[in-house]
Amino acid sequence: MVSVISDVPDFSNDYGIRVLRAPAEIDAGAWNALLALAGGSPFMRHEYLAALHDSGSATRDTGWTPHFVTLWRDGELQAACPLYLKSHSYGEYVFDWAWANAYEQHRLRYYPKGLSAVPFTPVPGPRLLARDANARAALVRAVLEVCRKNKLSSWHLLFADDDDVAACAGAGLMLRHTVQFHWLNAGYADFDAFLASLTQEKRKKIRQERRKVAEAGVTFRHTQGAQIAAADWDFFYRCYERTYLEHGNAPYLTRDFFRRMAAHMPENWLLFVAQRRGKPIASSLIGIGDGVAYGRYWGALERVDCLHFEACYYQPLAWCIAQGYTRFEGGAQGEHKMARALMPVKTTSAHWLAHPAFADAVEDFLKREGRGIERYMEHLEERSPFRQGDPAADS
Repeated sequence: MVSVISDVPDFSNDYGIRVLRAPAEIDAGAWNALLALAGGSPFMRHEYLAALHDSGSATRDTGWTPHFVTLWRDGELQAACPLYLKSHSYGEYVFDWAWANAYEQHRLRYYPKGLSAVPFTPVPGPRLLARDANARAALVRAVLEVCRKNKLSSWHLLFADDDDVAACAGAGLMLRHTVQFHWLNAGYADFDAFLASLTQEKRKKIRQERRKVAEAGVTFRHTQGAQIAAADWDFFYRCYERTYLEHGNAPYLTRDFFRRMAAHMPENWLLFVAQRRGKPIASSLIGIGDGVAYGRYWGALERVDCLHFEACYYQPLAWCIAQGYTRFEGGAQGEHKMARALMPVKTTSAHWLAHPAFADAVEDFLKREGRGIERYMEHLEERSPFRQGDPAADS
């Protein structure tokens, strides 16, 4: 494994660069102050990134070696971003396996690569935290300098916000687009009002799915923030772990990670628990913050037809409507989400490859892929679940 040096010589007179080996080496208040300037999801908070590392979920042992890049002036943090040396491409949700295979076929080393992302968390938002546009542009140059000096094959910044995209494009990085599915609250009075905005076919389907769960004797309760008891966290993890194991994989996140969430970020979590005959049988965990909800994790100990849809979509959407939340993000992939009124949204990542010939080949591929994504978006929008003329259809 390549080991990035702790400090890189200044590339300008404006900033000093430090490469830090763990989130704990960065002052949480300074990091979160930069994040507050950018806005975005709670998943870029220092507490979240530190929990991933300290719980053993995202560490060198799991293929995520942290080397966070920071810019300083007069002893104050001016810009920062997560940078991981990756020895694989798992847990990213922007897939570059074909690029890695092409390198291998040409007897070139693709791993370790540089990655700026939130591990296991495909939620769009700021990755380049900075006091201003100049500091953000300088941060991009600094990361590229770190990657070049340490002979990394590439750098990938995933699920970027608009400011990140502009800074990366300005530095010559290639842009790649993928599609997620998000639900927007058009000011619905209640869940029935939301259903009324859909076509008859979709409205009928949702009612049928909800009826199946109710007729199976399943009810739900939800708890939020500090009200989520330790026993509920334990039950959730049983469900989460079971679902991964049933698919033949160990879960990405450890139980200790969720203990840290309960201790340090309780206000950012909402838990739904499904019960039948007084016994809990399934749960879904939703991230929340600044009027946005994020579908994150789910698991079940018993099989009930349509229970996944109820726990992961209908219960959270009803909660969002009741609480006046503006958006529900359904995460990566999944056209089936459109039937639940989550509409396609284009997300963007930025990429730099050190090898000129491979960079040219990837750039050509991304142009063709980008045209395909545009056609795919048009095709999806033609299948809108909303009634023609409904405001939500044009959101």
